[in-house]
Amino acid sequence: MTPFINSPESMEQAIRELGIVPFFSNRIPGYSIQEMTVPGCWFGGDGNPLGPWDWKIECLHCGDIAYGKYLCGGKAAFATVKWYKELMNVRRSSSTPDAQGKAIMDFVNQFGSIGIKEVRGLLGIKKSAADAAVTRLQQQCRLVTGDITRIYRGQFLTYNGWQVSSFCDPADYFMDYSLDCGRSPKESRELIIKHLEEVLPFPASREEILRILK
Repeated sequence: MTPFINSPESMEQAIRELGIVPFFSNRIPGYSIQEMTVPGCWFGGDGNPLGPWDWKIECLHCGDIAYGKYLCGGKAAFATVKWYKELMNVRRSSSTPDAQGKAIMDFVNQFGSIGIKEVRGLLGIKKSAADAAVTRLQQQCRLVTGDITRIYRGQFLTYNGWQVSSFCDPADYFMDYSLDCGRSPKESRELIIKHLEEVLPFPASREEILRILK
């Protein structure tokens, strides 16, 4: 497949066409934002645009595209609300937040969102442990990226791609949509698998798809 993502609009188009897609390359060839991006547009050396690393903010601001670490064992991914709620139905049925997760969700329920610095302060842990705790909740589809703020630094307030994210309950992020899919978790999983079998750029086995959905 010839890479075609070269703008926020074409990146949004790819996400909507696939419905659910990893950010980075994985075991299924061609099935990632990275591989669909025109090489010169992927974040790189001097003169290159920030590409998908920055364009994900525009996609997030659409309000019906979820961005977070919830595919491929906790790697970044995108999904439209239609497919995210199916995945949420599967994940929440087979997972329970641990003590750290419950503390984070209590904070989010009270204040609406949380950032990594707040997680560190709340739990008294290092950044790597805070990242891991938030990733677990994203994999359970209990947290999703609510917003991403661009950080401008230096005398001339230069933006080099440094960003800070906040996380919220999917119900708050998708506040204009119902997240009740009306299906059993098994039905949702089979629906996602069937959909991916139809839209993947290259054929993939059921086992390969299930690994992506971990």
